[in-house]
Amino acid sequence: MLKTKLLHPEILEALGSNGHGSKLLIADGNYPFTTGVPANAKKVFLNLAPGMLSVPDVLKIIKEMIPIESYLMMLPPDESPQSIHDEFVSILGQDAQAIKVKKPDFYKEARSSDTFLVIATGEVRRFANILLTVGVVKQTV
Repeated sequence: MLKTKLLHPEILEALGSNGHGSKLLIADGNYPFTTGVPANAKKVFLNLAPGMLSVPDVLKIIKEMIPIESYLMMLPPDESPQSIHDEFVSILGQDAQAIKVKKPDFYKEARSSDTFLVIATGEVRRFANILLTVGVVKQTV
């Protein structure tokens, strides 16, 4: 048994096999999990039922495991504010650069060969996708 909050072996393996500049997508229940990411990306399905697990639930655990340099959030076509984006900023704080992009640009970035993992959630809120870019571990003196 591990002493970390994250116990999922496939997610741990994917996180340990990638580094700076790699991208991780935590997707809502509406995201095209197989066509919206590169074919070589690891896919982990945590979408047991609508509302289980949510994107913020997964994000809270992932942020404890990796340094996050920046993250993309998907805007709806009318670019209206999404309350879940405020949750993402609250969870990740000011250490990572937050970027909001329109849906086509989000899909383009998520399909990049740098995307190594997609975690499918049961999140029911729309535009609740977040694409994390792995940062570097800062050395302490």
